[in-house]
Amino acid sequence: MNNFDWKNLIDPLFYIHFDVNGIKLGIFIVLFIVFAETGLFAGFFLPGDSLLFLAGIYNRELIENILMIDSDFINVALLSTLVGFAGILGNIVGYWFGAKSGYYLYNREDSFWFKKQYLIQSKDFFERHGGRAIIFARFLPIFRTFAPIVAGIVTMERKKFMFFNVVSSFLWSFTLIFSGHYLYGFLLEKFGIDLKEHIELIVIGLVVVTLSPVILKLTKKPKSTEE
Repeated sequence: MNNFDWKNLIDPLFYIHFDVNGIKLGIFIVLFIVFAETGLFAGFFLPGDSLLFLAGIYNRELIENILMIDSDFINVALLSTLVGFAGILGNIVGYWFGAKSGYYLYNREDSFWFKKQYLIQSKDFFERHGGRAIIFARFLPIFRTFAPIVAGIVTMERKKFMFFNVVSSFLWSFTLIFSGHYLYGFLLEKFGIDLKEHIELIVIGLVVVTLSPVILKLTKKPKSTEE
């Protein structure tokens, strides 16, 4: 890893191509990022959707560091499964954190790593959608980080939480990784368009699409508790 720049932290390819002294660690970094973004409240700024979409495009480069199978489908499915498990573990940690010390967050002052408004908005989102919020939130940055914490705070039944946790995690990972992988192959074969030459546009596009509903939600003032 050479010439580190803080901007790399929001660049999905930085994590995918991550190496130390020639040793490729991309797959492990991707799994950790997924875990951190879905389980640690400080991980809300990390790239999630764009990371998985690009992971689908660079699937072979990631998987070959741990196992390589001739079947292209199995390779993509394996990566999606590993990411799914990382997301499940991340949500479990988030739920545990919320159950143990979540209310402390309501009295915590805002900082770069934590914005109380995100927690309040996520709680409102969760209360309106119930268990489905875990699934919806998985596809929404910021809410993806805080939803399991809120689930722990409101003491959502563990079995119910785990059901939605597992479903949402695999749905999220398989949808984005398979989309990235097969859309890349389709456009390259049918139209000669190499998505690897348009990575910046893909990242910007995904950020706009996924953040738009989040921005609209976060710009709304939380309901007053004094009514």
